[in-house]
Amino acid sequence: KAVFAGLPIKILTLGDAGIAGEALENGTTLEENALQKALFAWERTKKWSMADDTGLFIESLSGKPGIHAARWAGNVSTEEIMRFTLEKLKGVVNRTATFRSVAVLVAPDGKHLAFTGEVKGSLLTEPRVPCQPKMPYSAIFVPDGQPKSWAEMSVDEENAISHRGKAFRQVRSFFERTLQ
Repeated sequence: KAVFAGLPIKILTLGDAGIAGEALENGTTLEENALQKALFAWERTKKWSMADDTGLFIESLSGKPGIHAARWAGNVSTEEIMRFTLEKLKGVVNRTATFRSVAVLVAPDGKHLAFTGEVKGSLLTEPRVPCQPKMPYSAIFVPDGQPKSWAEMSVDEENAISHRGKAFRQVRSFFERTLQ
């Protein structure tokens, strides 16, 4: 909501809009998953709808976990996903990774646009702080040029450079151009 502050639009969550349930996410790309989620809301409202999907692409693991970042270790806790990832990288020198987010915006007429943001960085061998809730890589991902992992940053620091922030700022720019 903070990204869209000052615009003549109101951002609602599914709950705020009285929409129960959640979208199926069975796409093969971030854009497909984000579109499925945005269409879930649009089909129930026929109003502007927006959703995103994020993945972590680790170079030395051939891009894994990719779009499966939230569940590649199975149905386990945030901490267990982080530990699973660190185990996969045990002894690996190249710890380069990219976080990528795609935000999809569906217009009232059903047409959609996709906006992508990404941040390159590297993965620590051990966390320096605990993970953020439901963000298993936050304690081990350090964006390029930054001294801190996501979990060590303030919300404002993270939002200023994050992949999701970049994607949603593009959506904001679209609305700024469209609402003139």
